[in-house]
Amino acid sequence: MVKKKEDIPKWVTDEIQNAKFEKPSPQTRTGYILEIYDKDGKMDTQLYDPVEDGRHIVTMDLPKKLKTSDLEKGVVYEFKFDMLKAPLSKKVVEFLQKEKEIEMNAIYQFNLNSLELLDVGSPESSDDSEE
Repeated sequence: MVKKKEDIPKWVTDEIQNAKFEKPSPQTRTGYILEIYDKDGKMDTQLYDPVEDGRHIVTMDLPKKLKTSDLEKGVVYEFKFDMLKAPLSKKVVEFLQKEKEIEMNAIYQFNLNSLELLDVGSPESSDDSEE
């Protein structure tokens, strides 16, 4: 049956769902907001410098105290966030590579701590030394 090929075994989903995250690693990156998901308390961000696994686009969990109505999409922010990593077992990594053609050796979670709007596009912030 072809459908079985698409299914992910229970032992794989169990490990992914019950992954144990390591100690948070504080990160600072600049980038901009792509989308805000008020209901879920999350936002998608495009970062200029990649995170550990090479991604530039990450979904961050927002702090409860943050007013999403104050945020703007497409403007440059400095994001301060905690990156949490949960390594996957060799068995799961090999299954994902061989059966699903997915290169993934860990699960990441990103928790926003603070963000600051940067004045990158304003005339006052232009670099006068360019000639």
